[in-house]
Amino acid sequence: MIDANTKKDIDKISFEILKASKAFDIYPTPIDIIIEYAELNIDKNIDLSDTSSDFITQMSDTLKTALEKIRGLLDRETKTIYLDLSQSHNRQNFVKLHECGHSVIPWQKETLKYLDNDLTLDPSVKESFEAEANYFASTMLFQQDRFLTEIKKLPLSIESPMHLAKKFGASNHATIRRYVEYSKSKCALLVLENISLKGIAPMCEVRNYFRSNSFSQEFGEISWNGKLGYTWPFVQDYYHGRRFKKTGELIYKTENGSTKFKYHFFNSTYNAFVFIFPYGESKKSKVKFVVKE
Repeated sequence: MIDANTKKDIDKISFEILKASKAFDIYPTPIDIIIEYAELNIDKNIDLSDTSSDFITQMSDTLKTALEKIRGLLDRETKTIYLDLSQSHNRQNFVKLHECGHSVIPWQKETLKYLDNDLTLDPSVKESFEAEANYFASTMLFQQDRFLTEIKKLPLSIESPMHLAKKFGASNHATIRRYVEYSKSKCALLVLENISLKGIAPMCEVRNYFRSNSFSQEFGEISWNGKLGYTWPFVQDYYHGRRFKKTGELIYKTENGSTKFKYHFFNSTYNAFVFIFPYGESKKSKVKFVVKE
């Protein structure tokens, strides 16, 4: 976790970079302009996912053993960022900013090199330097208060962060999470992974659970089991290959008793996102989306 004072320090650093690089109000967020301003280079000739490259063979045995999980690497000596080029474009954008964070956050400069993998880039990461770099990347990518200004204009719907993901050049995963965590409305997000095996009952694993402050205040701490079976309607949606749905309903026992929720469902092919909010929760907006279910 990052304390409030550290967040303020990182916010100040990111604000100064966004302003000085003239990245504010440019959409999608101009990642490469920010990287250039930070005096860093991206080496696109080396792919960290290619374990047969000469670059990889020159590394230590310890490093080569972990290569399958490495997403990014910052070499401070040469001010160079190396990437796993097999990642999606939006994922690479986040990794670039994450590595940039390691370079520009002043109290991290005593460390020469960083290797970043699926663990350190996961939103639940606890290691302080990695969490700080994640926070920096997020506040840069979503241009600080620009994201908050945008969500105020939009309705309470999973379509809103999907729209903003395209606007800012971010992944749906990162944007939906940020939308929920910064929302004034009562809403929550489940990120699911389909772990059903042939001949075994349909099942999903809860990869992440996020909620807005007002959701937690209203319903308390909801504990989702690690694995959810076919009785859950959104597991049925996922198992049967549904791509998008806005008419989901479920009843869940919270600290307030049995509560009826609505849910929106989106299958990204990598994960399923279940956007949950209680009946009666809504947000007025003049913006209308047209997404086919």
